[in-house]
Amino acid sequence: MKKKEQTDSMVITLENAIYMGMKNDLAFIIDTELFLYEHQSTYNPNMPLRDLFYISSEYQKLVDKKSLYSSVLQKIPAPQFIVFYNGTEKKKDSWVNHLSEAFENLSGNPKLELEVLTININEGHNSELMEQCQILREYAQYVDCVRRYAKEFELIDAIEQAVDECIQRNILSEFLRKNKAEVIAMSIFEYDKEEEERKLRKAEYEAGVESGIAEGKRLAQKEGTIALSRLGLPVEQIAMALQVDVELAKQWIGDK
Repeated sequence: MKKKEQTDSMVITLENAIYMGMKNDLAFIIDTELFLYEHQSTYNPNMPLRDLFYISSEYQKLVDKKSLYSSVLQKIPAPQFIVFYNGTEKKKDSWVNHLSEAFENLSGNPKLELEVLTININEGHNSELMEQCQILREYAQYVDCVRRYAKEFELIDAIEQAVDECIQRNILSEFLRKNKAEVIAMSIFEYDKEEEERKLRKAEYEAGVESGIAEGKRLAQKEGTIALSRLGLPVEQIAMALQVDVELAKQWIGDK
């Protein structure tokens, strides 16, 4: 891998990107590449579309004082999209999501594409990366510690014990000592946020299942209505037997 010159770097913080009380989403330019990093605690398949909006905004800023109508090609840094994931839904070390996955009725190769690499930073994943980045490794150890205690204790007690244990084990110890109260508050917020998103996804799934069952029942009623009408039964009798509205039964029979 080519080593980039740090002297050519520029850091950009995306607007309206707040996570646990701090700026979470970062874009920075090193040499001729623009890197956009984000942290996620739940799996989000919409990251390519979100990053498309982000990168469009950043490119607009970079060429704001340049003319796009000139005969000179305006150069822009090549983008790299990376998500650091520490949720519990996905078990892979890494995966790639593509913008084209969201396209409806795609025919042939997509004319617009954007790919996002997600790297699992949970304890036990991507050991080589973790060995190279001490802060990332220790952050994963802290999160794992919180989750371990959360299985046995109330959340606030679990987080306090996790913080104390990590300090004793020299895991983010300096940062945790200086910012203990803030870390506990932010960890409670993040853990609650993760749980709420998990509950929301479960509710969405259950709603989808219920909707499918209802649609299946409705289709069976329609097919039954048409079949019984062909046997010559009165529509009122059919509607009563299948527990459907008489007017709806008439409509189904008329549409057969």
